[in-house]
Amino acid sequence: MCKKIVVAIPCYNEESTIAKVIADFRSELPEADILVIDNNSTDKTAEISQKAGARVISEKRQGKGNAVRKIFDEFQGDILVLVDGDDTYLAADAHNLLNPVLNEEADMAVGNRIHKKNNESFSNSHWIGNKFLTKTLNVIFKTKLKDMESGFRVIDKKFVESSALLAGGFGIEPEITIQALERGMRIKEIPIALAQRKEGSHSKLNAVRDGTVVLYTIISLFRDYKPLQFFALLSFISFILTAG
Repeated sequence: MCKKIVVAIPCYNEESTIAKVIADFRSELPEADILVIDNNSTDKTAEISQKAGARVISEKRQGKGNAVRKIFDEFQGDILVLVDGDDTYLAADAHNLLNPVLNEEADMAVGNRIHKKNNESFSNSHWIGNKFLTKTLNVIFKTKLKDMESGFRVIDKKFVESSALLAGGFGIEPEITIQALERGMRIKEIPIALAQRKEGSHSKLNAVRDGTVVLYTIISLFRDYKPLQFFALLSFISFILTAG
């Protein structure tokens, strides 16, 4: 049976890149449905997306997490390809991410950007911040992931249809990862290319502000998913501080 693939693109003010992103994925995955979630863009993102042939849905709650949650709510298919609309991910890499999920070797494939070939495409603050937050997640949840914050993922429908996501902002990727880990789902990381941002496209990520939010999300999920370990650690820290 041929599986239905949905390419979903959360967007906020990506008029300079979204048409190319849609065209590239249409070329690589001609049978896939393409869905754009417009998150209160003040430019022509929605209009351009429609003209490019995508189905456009609006999400009024601001934040990438809210846009991704809308995607999960609207999803109708077998496999979800989740990708950003800023044209920093290459549509050609979708095949390498799709293969392990299509072949039932993984429930989720994540594009790993953290390797030497991508050094020039990352700012130092984003590179260091991602490494620190991923290391924190690995220590807490006893895993060996390399890129917790990747926005290019392929996800099987059983996770999409059964998940209950809460993050409203850039904490959404670690929440997806942690929920999958805690449910025993198989995650496979695939090295991908990362292009530099095009002229007219601007990052919505603030390294300090959003990094703090992501760290808070990880700690909150640690508390929710591993309460015994979380409160034991708090008690130990409290004891050390008091004894000192």
